[in-house]
Amino acid sequence: MHKLFLFDPHINISYNTVTDILYADWTGNQTKESVIDGCEKILYYLQKEKCKKVLNDNTRVSSIWSDAAEWVAVDWFPRMHQAGCSFFAWVYSPNTYSRLSTDATLSFNIRDVMAITFDSFENAESWLKAV
Repeated sequence: MHKLFLFDPHINISYNTVTDILYADWTGNQTKESVIDGCEKILYYLQKEKCKKVLNDNTRVSSIWSDAAEWVAVDWFPRMHQAGCSFFAWVYSPNTYSRLSTDATLSFNIRDVMAITFDSFENAESWLKAV
């Protein structure tokens, strides 16, 4: 069963109670501020549901957001780990600049959370269901 927690212009967050996966569906142009806001909301719902798996879907992201990359890697991911996140499936955007932003984030060598990138939502979800 899917519970929709948040429906915002830049991010939708839902939770599947059966698979214990938190879904973050990012939309449109992202700024450093919208990324930080969305990430804080993901962290809030991860803590609320006490889940270990996140599917971070950037399929509909249409802009670069690399100015937030270091904050995501150095500040947010450690707090996600402390909150219980173990597995993070990250679906690439088809937008080249958004993909580069994702890669910039991961270049900071995130520890303690297994963060894997995927080109499709289906593959990301399958991996999370298997771990």
